[in-house]
Amino acid sequence: MSRYRPPRSAGTPLITPEGEARMRAELHELWHVRRPQVTQAVSEAAAQGDRSENAEYTYGKKMLREIDSRVRFLTKRLENLKVISQIPSDPGKVYFGAWVTIENDDGDQSRYRIVGPDELDLKQNLISIDSPLARALVGKALDAEVRVHTPTGEQLCYIVAIDYP
Repeated sequence: MSRYRPPRSAGTPLITPEGEARMRAELHELWHVRRPQVTQAVSEAAAQGDRSENAEYTYGKKMLREIDSRVRFLTKRLENLKVISQIPSDPGKVYFGAWVTIENDDGDQSRYRIVGPDELDLKQNLISIDSPLARALVGKALDAEVRVHTPTGEQLCYIVAIDYP
């Protein structure tokens, strides 16, 4: 069995202004704060002598590789992203960046914001535009009946509210 894994698709290249600001802040933190600290720690560990048995040196080099990898990813990803900051011409329909409140058959309501795949955070109710729920919601109007195909089967929900920040 080989270890080859096909590369994952990057997803839809859209992002909200808030998401772009978070990614740029992470990039700044990694490049201007964390990397200099780790570089300093590695140089101090290297000055102690034998590097083959020096755990601080080995761990520091590993951390530098991880930081550099993340910096490369963020730099390339930010170049390809398109920031969507304007409200659509028809705010009565669900589009990218909308906060959508849906209700299921049991009367339970949930509120989600449709964002880019780089901003996905279910704890904050941010769902990716590439998710099955978001794909089912996009383009639908208020009070629309939406069928969502999930791993557990098809679910029916209704759009109760649409808001744009």
